[in-house]
Amino acid sequence: MSKGIYVATIEPNSGKSVVVLGLMRMLLGKTAKVGYFRPIIEDLDSGEMDNHISTVLSHFEIDINYKKTYAFTRNEVLDLYNQGKSGDAIDEIIKKYKYLEERFDFVLVEGTDFSHENSSIELDLNILISKNLGLPVIIVMQGDKKDNKEIADSVQLAYDTFRNSVDVLSIMTNKVDPKEVSTLKTLLQKRIHIDTDITVIPKIHSLSSPTVKEVIKLLDGKVLFGKDMLNNLIDNFSVGAMQLRNYLTHLKENGLVITPGDRADIILGALQANISKNYPKISGIILTGGLIPEEPILKLIEGLSSVVPIVSVKDGTYSVTNHIGSIKSKIYAENTEKIETSISTFDIHVDTDKLADHLITFQSDIFTPRMFQYNLLQRALKNKKHIVLPEGYDERILQAAARLINAQVVDLTLIGEESKIKERIEKFDIPLDINDINIVYPPTSPHFDDYVNTYYELRKHKNVNLEMARDAMSDVSYYGTMMIYKGHADGMVSGAVNTTQHTLLPALQFIKTKPGVNIVSSIFFMCLEDRISVFGDCAINPNPNAKELAEIAISSALTAKGFGIEPKIAMLSYSSGASGKGADVEKVREATEIVKVQEPTLKIEGPIQYDAAVDMRIGKSKLPGSEVAGRASVLIFPDLNTGNNTYKAVQRETGALAIGPVLQGLNKPVNDLSRGCTADDIYSTVIITAIQAQDI
Repeated sequence: MSKGIYVATIEPNSGKSVVVLGLMRMLLGKTAKVGYFRPIIEDLDSGEMDNHISTVLSHFEIDINYKKTYAFTRNEVLDLYNQGKSGDAIDEIIKKYKYLEERFDFVLVEGTDFSHENSSIELDLNILISKNLGLPVIIVMQGDKKDNKEIADSVQLAYDTFRNSVDVLSIMTNKVDPKEVSTLKTLLQKRIHIDTDITVIPKIHSLSSPTVKEVIKLLDGKVLFGKDMLNNLIDNFSVGAMQLRNYLTHLKENGLVITPGDRADIILGALQANISKNYPKISGIILTGGLIPEEPILKLIEGLSSVVPIVSVKDGTYSVTNHIGSIKSKIYAENTEKIETSISTFDIHVDTDKLADHLITFQSDIFTPRMFQYNLLQRALKNKKHIVLPEGYDERILQAAARLINAQVVDLTLIGEESKIKERIEKFDIPLDINDINIVYPPTSPHFDDYVNTYYELRKHKNVNLEMARDAMSDVSYYGTMMIYKGHADGMVSGAVNTTQHTLLPALQFIKTKPGVNIVSSIFFMCLEDRISVFGDCAINPNPNAKELAEIAISSALTAKGFGIEPKIAMLSYSSGASGKGADVEKVREATEIVKVQEPTLKIEGPIQYDAAVDMRIGKSKLPGSEVAGRASVLIFPDLNTGNNTYKAVQRETGALAIGPVLQGLNKPVNDLSRGCTADDIYSTVIITAIQAQDI
């Protein structure tokens, strides 16, 4: 049984990082502990870390000592190879790999980059390493600037080269012209006749463009201004050597300006053009010749409200231009936008379920937060839904929206004035393009009058008149809820600014509860280190009676089951079993019996104390023979006071991620947020809302 996979290529700039990042996210969603290993890394200056390792370890928070993640630098292994000691190199690589294999459930191994000479030696080494580690291989090729026949020939060569020594699990061809993806995949499937998975990934423009930071590193530049914008993408570059009036016509979107450091006219003109609506945005300015603008010019620039990176380099303009033209963009740890784009690209174009079936050949009882969140993302991607976020001016909402759009997991509507939302995006430097989202301002919406009339018809029996209906539809929560009612959105997430009542009241008025459901309740997904627990009700019902508590338990069990968690219900109280007395414990006991009658197939225990519900040793001692004690996955609290305080205590003391509150019982999904929520909380809640909408 294999415990690892080897990602290899036979050419430089294959886009291997996209595959590695996507695989790592996929694996973390399928198994508890995933390690990462690079047998051979690039030669580095003292104290410098390998970029691939740094990116993977930091982004996925993998707990491995850096020195354990690789065996040799390129020159070290080539020296051994040239001395006829390749066996010594393989022995050390096996030793390093086995250390990780024993510590982790699965190990992702990344081969070399083919970025230097001796490519034939690298090819031999990659085959030798994967063979001696006993790992199947994923081969990554690239199709940039190649015709389909040339790509197919390269893929065939790579496959034939590896298959004589190792099992080739999948071939992934990256950076392909989007128009040729389908045609190329058909061609490759005809060429590779055996049962090897064939994936074709289109070229993604934002991944191919270098950043200002990469230029600085290449040219050993000194940053004068704009240190907070070094991740700006460079789509093109031009030399500012002519008069300003002529040069301005050469500016293009995300262009890099290259000009001698004494050309104050070009520098100031480019900066002014960057903030002008009549000219495209630039990514930065490179000042050549080691020349620094004079003090009055520097003072003028320093006083500007927004300045793109301005970098001084020693080389002349001609040399600098040639160097920039030769840059091959890379993905690095600080550039989270490129990392997330890489992962979402992999998720969209790779059949992850099929690949995972081949990779993961063992079962694990551990269900980590990463696994849970990964599974949520995969479910949401399978049936994309439209979610409305009424609080369109909140920074956290906008940060979450940027992540959601980048992951391509939902369609979004923000409620608010477009100019104000755009102003907030620019103020907080959020990487969100308003062209990628739908923005609605209720008073000017073409649906406004229809929504007013609909609300009036729904509520006129409650003495609501047209003027009252108009006031209601001017409120973002009412308008967002009406979007769901009318089928213009699939779900809503609110509460970062507004109260729970403000969020929930419109839903209760006209979304209403599902048939057979009498109350709306809530749960939190508590993402602990090695398991996911469902806590309910911690947000809505202050003091439910026995019948209501039973309904909360049944709804929570159904929610848990819907999200892949086997429901084992613990009805919590201050005593376990038959020992306790008093009105509060009797309420829990009665609720437990109601559940057993209404849903006899559910596993339930109550009354039971929290420690007996989650600790196997205590559970066995207090309730021996119980199917729930010690292994409860759904914990139902007797009242809001207990539930709300407990979830917050667990969250703060253990560092658990608490996703919710997730509302249950409504005809269509509306979910509330805590006003202390983070952008991560909003991101997760939107994805859960999208999944709830799939089931309606």
